[in-house]
Order: sequence, then structure tokens, then C-alpha cells
Amino acid sequence: MEQIRLETSEYSLFYRDFRALNRINLEIPANRITAFIGPSGCGKSTLLRSFNRMNELIPGVRTEGSVLLDGSDIFREDVVHLRKKVGMVFQRPNPFPKSIYDNVTYGPRIHGVRNRSQLAQIAEQSLVRAALWDEVKDGLNKPAMSLSGGQQQRLCIARAIAVEPEVILMDEPASALDPVATIKIEELMNTLKESYTIVIVTHNMQQAARVSDFTAFLLTDEQRAGNMVEFGTTSRIFTSPTDRRTEDYITGRFG
Repeated sequence: MEQIRLETSEYSLFYRDFRALNRINLEIPANRITAFIGPSGCGKSTLLRSFNRMNELIPGVRTEGSVLLDGSDIFREDVVHLRKKVGMVFQRPNPFPKSIYDNVTYGPRIHGVRNRSQLAQIAEQSLVRAALWDEVKDGLNKPAMSLSGGQQQRLCIARAIAVEPEVILMDEPASALDPVATIKIEELMNTLKESYTIVIVTHNMQQAARVSDFTAFLLTDEQRAGNMVEFGTTSRIFTSPTDRRTEDYITGRFG
């Protein structure tokens, strides 16, 4: 029996009068990688950003239904505390214009860690977990912007895990990277799921098939609202989907 880390029930999201997500019911298992797939505009990123309430930064957003993290309603939780538990890695690497060290220790400092030796330990542990330590350990005071794109993305992952989240959200984390850097990010995800629950949005069907344990397929309806067509183990979704639309999308007939 899988432990459920995130759960939505009849969850809808509106941008003023426009329904972007339509009654999504979803259970995301702990310590697994769950991929959201579907054509552009189907609500994948909107659903992903629901889990750390980033959609609230957009004026006119409102929601219906519930989103639970470990059984607790995320909309009743302090948003700063929520985002400590649910980290985010974006499509393009976005390191702060600071040193490598200051990027990784930024979150812990915000949350009150002041002890220098503790911060140094957090920085090393996070960079080791992000498979970046050996590449940067002799230059922690160098600007983060001096790193390659793939290194910057792994730095952003290290920054996300430095505050010890439970969940890491990844919005197309490898789409701006070259194939070698992409493989490193995928290998890293498989290592990280031992400690974290990972939810990823990807347009790349091969990537979804390679890295994820579970897959949710989203599609818009006649009103352009995002609906979840099908959810299940990635192996089943990719080999014997129950909905013809899922098969058509995965095989490239549309999308």
C-alpha cells in the first residue's frame, strides 16, 4: 500500500471567470516520481503550482475543492511554512546573483539558521545530494552565474533541498538543458526520490517514461478547462492506457 503524500479532491482553479482546472481528483504517493503530461495549455503547470500555492501570486485566482499534504489542508497553512515543505525547481535555472554558498544557505538563513558551522554542513550535504559538491567544493564563493546551465539547475535543486522539504516540484527542469545535463538531472531525480516525493511536469514523453513511477495525463475540454483524463503507474499508462485519448497523445497522434 503506497503512502499518499499529496491529494486533491474535486479541485478546481479559476482565473477570475475562466476555469483552468476542472475537478481534479489525484493521489500522489510518497517517495515516488509522478509526471504530469499533456499538450500545452492543459493545466499541468497550474496543477503543479497548486501544491505550493504559487498560483496565488496571480491576481483573480480562486479555488474550489481541497488539496491535502499529509492529510492537512494546504490552504489553512501558513504559506511560508508550506513552501518550506514543498520546494520548487523551475524550467530555467534561476540562481540568485550571489555566490554558490549563499544560494544554498539562503533558505536556511531565512528560516533562522545562523550558526556558521551548521550552515556549512547544510551547504555541503545539499550539494552532495544534488550531485554537485565535487564540481564546486573548491569554489563555493564563486558567483553562481559562472556555472554551466546544468550545474545551475543542480544548484537550484540543492537550494530547494537545503530547507529539508518533503516534496520537490519540478516544472520541466531539463527543457533548457543539453542532453548530457538532462541525463544528470534525470539520474539525480531517481536518487532524490529515496528521500523526497517528486512531482514533475514534462513535455518529453521519453523522459516521463524513463524517470517517473506514476503518470497523470491532462487534457482540456470544450471549455478549455484542464481535466485529468487518466492516472496510474507509468508502465501501465504507456503500455495499456484505458482511454483512447491517452494512447493517441503518447503515440504522437496529437499534441
